[in-house]
Amino acid sequence: MKALLAILFGFAKMAKFGKFLFSGGSMLLSVVVYGAMFGWRYAAGFVGLIFFHEMGHYLTAKQRGLNVGLPTFIPFVGAWIQLKEQPHDAETEAYIGIAGPVLGTVAAFACYLLADGQSGLLLALAYAGFILNLFNLIPVSPLDGGRVLGIVSPKVWGVGLIALIGTFFIQPNPLIALIAIMALPQVWSAWTGKTQVPAGYYSVAPVVRYKYLAQYLLLVGFLGVMSATVHQQMATGL
Repeated sequence: MKALLAILFGFAKMAKFGKFLFSGGSMLLSVVVYGAMFGWRYAAGFVGLIFFHEMGHYLTAKQRGLNVGLPTFIPFVGAWIQLKEQPHDAETEAYIGIAGPVLGTVAAFACYLLADGQSGLLLALAYAGFILNLFNLIPVSPLDGGRVLGIVSPKVWGVGLIALIGTFFIQPNPLIALIAIMALPQVWSAWTGKTQVPAGYYSVAPVVRYKYLAQYLLLVGFLGVMSATVHQQMATGL
């Protein structure tokens, strides 16, 4: 019996190591692919910024007691964490949703401070980080902004979808088109009142809604200002 338990424990450890290896391998693959196009230093920094963003989701999901997998990376798509069980209410979803852009913004701002008006590489990484997190805050599911503002009202996703389509026309990208296609059924469900969530999922006290709305607006405002500031610095040669 002890021998059987030891074997099972060994397999469990191997499975856990395998998940870590897969996550790390997908991260390394992204660095290699981006590095071939933009240079390895920028690639490593950019993937690192995505990692910090995803760890914001991962750590808060763990904090709320949800079963969650390590980040998986795919070049030119980004990364995601696998929530093996969904949040039990809109507040938990908003909490996990906003944590990614918050930690991602902290990482991008760190690059900006370290650049100190001297490093073009760090400034470029800061700009990429600010834009990446700002894009993720477009208020439409499955983006983080949709998960955050869903606590205010899922109908906000309609505004986010319009913003997403506008972004596509300004900067055509197949990924943006894919996200818009994925968002359409959820926007339709929200506006027709057919969202597939447990009863009481969106039953949240008004003060909680206002808290997340205020956090969202402050974060979007900060990212907008920093994106414009860094873009101007890059345009004028630091």
